[in-house]
Amino acid sequence: MPKYHFPEDLRAAQLALHQTRATSEQYATTLPWSAEPMSGWESDKQLHSTYRSGKPDSPGYTEEQAADVTRFRAELLRLSTEVVTHPYWQSLSGPDLVDARMVLRHAHEVAESEAA
Repeated sequence: MPKYHFPEDLRAAQLALHQTRATSEQYATTLPWSAEPMSGWESDKQLHSTYRSGKPDSPGYTEEQAADVTRFRAELLRLSTEVVTHPYWQSLSGPDLVDARMVLRHAHEVAESEAA
């Protein structure tokens, strides 16, 4: 039996936040390393190592990539605000509030394991 009975809209917002963050992070791996055009670099060889860190030239983000990043950030901010300011949190206080927030972050994992 669950310790907390989260409203469905709160659970949905938390799940959407997880999914949006994961999608945003995955998208970020496809972007150039610098948002602005920037020259690459290579560091000096380190003592007792053959490794040289460095980056190739970055063309910067295209207008479409910059717009996508802006959209992701706005959606993450909106969802984070929706979760954090949900009226449900007013019904809890002290350690229960902290515990409930941590439980909510993993509520989708419990739902997936119960569905399997």
